[in-house]
Amino acid sequence: MFHSKRVIGSLSLACLSFGIAPQAQGVDKDAPPTVLDTVKIIGDPDKARDMPASAHYIDTSDIRDQTYSDINRILRKAPGVNIREEDGFGLFPNISFRGVDTTRSAKITVMEDGVLTAPAPYSAPAAYFNPAGGRMSGIEVMKGGSQVKYGPHITGGVLNYLSTPIPEDGKAYLKTIYGSYDEVRSHGYVGNTHDTEFGRFGYLVEGFYRRSDGFKTIDSTAGFEGSDDTGFSQVEPMVRLMWEPNTEMYQRLEVKFGYSNMDADETYLGLSETDFRNDPYRRYAASRFDNITTEHFRGFARYFISPTDDLDIVTTAYYSEFARNWSKLNDIRSRAGGLSGNMGLSSALAGGASGGGFSGDGLQCLRGNLACGLRVRDNNREYYLGGVESVANYRFDLGNTHHEMSGGFRYHEDGEKRFQHQITHFQDASGAIIGSNFGEPDTLPGGQANRRQDTRAYAFFLKDRIEFGNWGFTPGVRYEHLYQENKNFQNPTQDGSSSLDMYAGGASLDYKFNEDLMVFGSVHRGFSPPGPQNAVVDGLTEETSNAYELGARYTRGAFSAEVIGFYTQFENLLVVDSIGGTGSGNSENFGEVDSRGVEVALNFDAGQAFGLGFRNPYFVSFTYTDTVQLNDAASEDAESIFSFGKKGNRMPYIPEYAVSFGSGIHFDKWGVDVTGNYVGETFTSASNTSQQLDGNGNPDSRFGKTDDYVVVDVAAYYQVTKEIKLLGGVQNANNEEYNVSRQPHGPRPGMPIFAYGGFELDFDI
Repeated sequence: MFHSKRVIGSLSLACLSFGIAPQAQGVDKDAPPTVLDTVKIIGDPDKARDMPASAHYIDTSDIRDQTYSDINRILRKAPGVNIREEDGFGLFPNISFRGVDTTRSAKITVMEDGVLTAPAPYSAPAAYFNPAGGRMSGIEVMKGGSQVKYGPHITGGVLNYLSTPIPEDGKAYLKTIYGSYDEVRSHGYVGNTHDTEFGRFGYLVEGFYRRSDGFKTIDSTAGFEGSDDTGFSQVEPMVRLMWEPNTEMYQRLEVKFGYSNMDADETYLGLSETDFRNDPYRRYAASRFDNITTEHFRGFARYFISPTDDLDIVTTAYYSEFARNWSKLNDIRSRAGGLSGNMGLSSALAGGASGGGFSGDGLQCLRGNLACGLRVRDNNREYYLGGVESVANYRFDLGNTHHEMSGGFRYHEDGEKRFQHQITHFQDASGAIIGSNFGEPDTLPGGQANRRQDTRAYAFFLKDRIEFGNWGFTPGVRYEHLYQENKNFQNPTQDGSSSLDMYAGGASLDYKFNEDLMVFGSVHRGFSPPGPQNAVVDGLTEETSNAYELGARYTRGAFSAEVIGFYTQFENLLVVDSIGGTGSGNSENFGEVDSRGVEVALNFDAGQAFGLGFRNPYFVSFTYTDTVQLNDAASEDAESIFSFGKKGNRMPYIPEYAVSFGSGIHFDKWGVDVTGNYVGETFTSASNTSQQLDGNGNPDSRFGKTDDYVVVDVAAYYQVTKEIKLLGGVQNANNEEYNVSRQPHGPRPGMPIFAYGGFELDFDI
């Protein structure tokens, strides 16, 4: 049997360099070895403080203390993160790091347990699937020069969700809350690890459930009584299995199977400016048909082997399938005696209706006060991804230097298939639906869009961590080769293929003055590839960036501080022209953008520092971001929020200032935490207009600004016994009404005041 303490220590070093976090240390001679059963890119908060780059670890308590499931709220504690909310629940996050485009988190690499989790990260990276934050055991955020091991989108950063690990000892956990808008949320799991004559076997069975009736109300019209059903349901079960055989050479095999299902009565449609200010939680009757359903199957098998004390190899095979159908109002159509002017395909909705154009007729149609046609599009799409990745880590000494070298290869395939149709429902002047155009060509399955795009990618990286005395130097390179195919069954002229070679690399230098103080700097070249249609049809090349950062970390006792300055030069910035059916549907290389800023993270526990006998933590997370366009926008498509941008303007949806702050008081039996978040106002288009006007001067509620706002969350608990905890809280306790986004089709609110109560059970079995 495997008992060597020396190899256990070797594995721990491998885990730090590899991204696999060691778990139990200091084991005795007869104890079996243990490695945490999930791949991490950082490991834990202590390791984040030692990394020579911007790295933040949000642990289990950060998620559970405030009973968060909304990833937008969870990530507020990490500086350098820019977020555009959309639905108020965090179902469709739009996440940006250091100024990249926020749209659908498409410009960052999103993983779960070290495995790519966006439905098709190369072919269609817009992430309409997002894991439930409430079932996670941690979240990792990495920016700057440390990204070279990851891809394909590394101009911004890496986000890694950490699911619940298999426990070393028997554990049963259940947390259930009930809250405003009839929200029910429940998260539970049971797991254990057993020693047998054949080795160590571990298992975890987990379930997560969340539902809500929603906080918006749909207007009533003739034949439709209105509805408060604007919520969703979400289910995410998971199973993990592990085996460590009794062999002289350490080995570990782990498999994971996950499933997600969501049904949401969510819409792309916003409100007019006036209607939003009067009642931000209103929805127009025209959105009554809107609904999205999603289904996601995913899994991986991971094999860890350590042939020698200084060599470790991890190989992961992974696969997932994702299907979604968002049936939503796409545009409105003219009827005789109805709408004024020529109503185009999408201009009737985005350019005219909610913005008050077309002499106000478009808005009256949405409200159900005018005879018109409501064209509802079924955005029916299927995605897949699969691949195999192998990474090796080798440790050795060379003269006075210590090296931890890692290298890896990944073969990956993914694709998207669109098979969409649309139906126009005709309403009369009272808002009653009196017929439809079912039977016309575009109403049949595949009649609106029938195409697919696929990518095959080969990726290689090599990285070496070199330590000499108090100095550390970490150079690395990454290369990816992409072969992309586009197939349009309705327009064969768009069929074709292309190939792309992308290079990234960087280096960091760090110096430890002592155990408390560390300074570091890095230089990094990143890339983000276009999708197959953008490459084949539009001829776009990859987005590239040159990034620089300089930072310092200080930790002593109950106090820790991190200050990082960053400067990123984006070249050929890829932006999405079409969001929700608007625009020409083509992405574009926007041009050059500079993003610079400062990230600050401060933590202090007054209870620990002054020996008060209870914990009294404080934290501040501050981000300053200045994004500047270095050229005029090439696009003249008035529907695109990136059109008509001028040199010197700011990028849309990137606030200049964002601050998260909080404190708590924790005794043996009870505790209270208060967290506040401030987000500055943003322009919602590259043209930086404060008015609801597109580039041609036409009314459009997607243009203008979002609000600056402060939201306060309060959470409290009472520990009844060691295993039983009562909890409750209020999110948005100040009941702030604020506009978080004008995308996709007009102003959208954040979640109003939300109160909840529940319990948490945590048992050893």
